[in-house]
Amino acid sequence: MGVKVGKRAVVLGGSVTGMFAVSPLAEAYDEVVIVDRDELIGVREARRGSPQARHINGLLAAGARAMEDLFPEITSEMVAAGCPLTDLAGTVRWYFNGVQLRQTRAGLTNVAARRPVMEVHLRERLQAMDNVRFMERYDITGLLTTPDNTQVVGVKVQAHEKGSAEEELEADLVVDASGRGSRTPLWLEAMGFTRVAEEGTKMGLGYASRHYRLRSDPFGKDHSIICVASPESPRGAIFTKTDSGTVELTTYGILGDHPPTDPEGFNSFVKSLAVPEIYEAIVDAEPLNDPVLFRFPTTMRRRFEQLPRFPEGLIVMGDAVCTPNPVFAQAQTLSALQALALRAQLRSGKAVDSTAFMATVGSIIDPAWDMTEGINLSYPGVEGHRTRKLLLMHAYMKALQTAASRDSSITEAFMRTAGLVDPPSALMRPGLLWKVLRDARRNRRPADALA
Repeated sequence: MGVKVGKRAVVLGGSVTGMFAVSPLAEAYDEVVIVDRDELIGVREARRGSPQARHINGLLAAGARAMEDLFPEITSEMVAAGCPLTDLAGTVRWYFNGVQLRQTRAGLTNVAARRPVMEVHLRERLQAMDNVRFMERYDITGLLTTPDNTQVVGVKVQAHEKGSAEEELEADLVVDASGRGSRTPLWLEAMGFTRVAEEGTKMGLGYASRHYRLRSDPFGKDHSIICVASPESPRGAIFTKTDSGTVELTTYGILGDHPPTDPEGFNSFVKSLAVPEIYEAIVDAEPLNDPVLFRFPTTMRRRFEQLPRFPEGLIVMGDAVCTPNPVFAQAQTLSALQALALRAQLRSGKAVDSTAFMATVGSIIDPAWDMTEGINLSYPGVEGHRTRKLLLMHAYMKALQTAASRDSSITEAFMRTAGLVDPPSALMRPGLLWKVLRDARRNRRPADALA
């Protein structure tokens, strides 16, 4: 446990990122205040301020381990509450171009809970902490700074009630966990800081989700069936068991090829997938709601770590820094890893060094961002520069996925990287590289790109 380093920390946003951040903050500050525009306490369904909560959200293996580290025994609590425990390589049925990967139990576990359910469990943990306070239905109107703008010393907030006046909330540390719509870049510019560089890829992604009670069981021993989109088959889906005996289906397409939201059109889209058992399971299932569409035009990364200077007393986490392609389910895991990094800084017994922390956030994001941005560019219609190295990596990944359909040890290595347990460089280790190339040679066709 750490020592106290300040009187108050304020978290902007009661998101999953914000709640992950509170765990280390509550150790180090006398009081932690969470400010959010929504009502939070007692809410058990998707909130207005969290539109993606109606769709499949998930922690990867590294994120599940980090959440358990931040909130001990929360995994067993969620399982006891009816959330299935899955193994990324062993109970998930992965399909690439209609071909299933060979499965193996690899200890890459996570809890398959709908996002509102996860939020409830996290909030209940925070509510039990004596020094954590929620300020619900408040807008965040600006930052409080020192006269020279070198340090943030609090935030300005305003309650939604008619006639409410703006309030000043002093803080030793402000954590921006307000998501992609964060106004920190604008605030920094107004304070005289350099404009934050942004980058991303135009994906034109759209995904629609629906929940069901099944009348037939396509899963068997598995918990999820995932049809991964590819350049050859650019529609995908994630079909998974979740809490309360229900199943979630999120199906997606890129570059404007979005699933319809009328039930008939939605079903037709699912029928076009390379994995027929998903459609076969939903046609006689009981739908619990209508399909809901979410559009995701571009990935986005803000390069706070590249700023020549950054104000003390402020840090930015989660989607406010980076929103990767949601198909890869990295966002919550990256937030959990950032929260562990925050805890490590705070347990040193010193106040957070904002510049150093933002550099750490950048280093946590780097491998995941580079990996998925490279995969995004495997689609010919997605704009971006493709180096020879990247084209070779595309060919290698295709060969690796093919080899994983015959060798479960390759599936395990692949899923350790996809789950952010191992870095992408692990896929180039000599032993694994040899297995992939050997498989490619044994099953080589004249048209294969990878000799």
